[in-house]
Amino acid sequence: MGFIKATVALQLLLSAISTAFPAGLVGLETKTISERSTTYDAVIVGGGPAGLSALSGLARVRRNVLLIDSGEYRNDPTRHMHDVIGNDGLSPAFFRWKARNQLAYYQSVSMVNGTVTKIDVAGANSTADAPFTVRATFPSGEIATVGAKGVILATGLSDIIPSTPGVIQNWGKGIFWCPWCDGNEHADQPLGILSDLNEAASLVQEISTLNSNIIAFVNGTNTPEMRAATDTKFPGWEQYLELRNITVENRTIASLVRLADGGANEHPEAPTFPEHDLFRVDFTEGPSVERAAFFASFPNKQHSNVGADMGVRLDGGRLAADGARGLMTNIPGVYAIGDANADNVTNVPHAMFSGKRAAVFLHVALARQETAALLASHNATSLNERSLDLDPRSIWQQMNGGKADLLDAGEFEQ
Repeated sequence: MGFIKATVALQLLLSAISTAFPAGLVGLETKTISERSTTYDAVIVGGGPAGLSALSGLARVRRNVLLIDSGEYRNDPTRHMHDVIGNDGLSPAFFRWKARNQLAYYQSVSMVNGTVTKIDVAGANSTADAPFTVRATFPSGEIATVGAKGVILATGLSDIIPSTPGVIQNWGKGIFWCPWCDGNEHADQPLGILSDLNEAASLVQEISTLNSNIIAFVNGTNTPEMRAATDTKFPGWEQYLELRNITVENRTIASLVRLADGGANEHPEAPTFPEHDLFRVDFTEGPSVERAAFFASFPNKQHSNVGADMGVRLDGGRLAADGARGLMTNIPGVYAIGDANADNVTNVPHAMFSGKRAAVFLHVALARQETAALLASHNATSLNERSLDLDPRSIWQQMNGGKADLLDAGEFEQ
């Protein structure tokens, strides 16, 4: 068996393993928290692409970091990750396994399974050296608290999927929300849009280079009130749909029934290949309709409340983060990355970028604090760290790697 086929076999094995128990448990350390350090330069909450990238960035400068991973991921239901250059077509579970195995070579960082339940900011339980206390529950049942100089929230989002039979059961496998992530595998197939009327025209526009045979299933939302709202949101929407020969189906969906599984005939050596799913759409009245796949627009919410509970400001339901300050939140020393933050970009490459960016800024902030403390101790004086001749720009340039770096985080912005 060639190297590529061996790698693919391992990927498929891991995918099979992930159905037996949570994929998040594959490849993480099993030490109890009491066997580790109790104070860290940073604690990262969440072990998806954003959290793993933040851990990588901090590992590269030998920061003492703990990543706590609940093993729950927004993209876990999907068959493959796409548009992740160099890793196109990998399953999410294999991507995480591969990343963890690489990160395991860095001795200053640790990865554990657990659920963070509370983060306190500089209170009675905190110290000047560790202004944050992070409380977590671990699979063993152990509940422990660790201190941190900084916190990176990579807690992600959860999609709010309708209870219509067949939708959640097939989510990520023929029913998708990101055309960059899954649309190419269903190009030139009969497609269905699952959304309210006011989203339908925008979704058709977004996927217009991939599909032309489209039915917009608006599920009873084609009402006078919604039509008026759609006129405001997308002027000329009705004419646009007519010109694109798009059917608007307003009947109420009773269920989606899978007729064919597009994942049954894998092409494991190819980064992309057609996935031939087939579904029957049953309504509360009238004949059924068949579609090969669906592009959906459903609401979402924060997967974890720990950020909001600790006082991080929300912007449109997302953790507000300042891009010019490395995605720092309104709480100094706390960063929000990946899908959870308010930059409204939700894909794996961007999640990785945001993790790298936060890692660089957090490292610079800690370096400034450490230099201030060192000089103050040497001179037996109190020194305003802002007066230090420690240039964050030069540290950024050294750590970021520049345009040649695959995870280049862009120019330094003060």
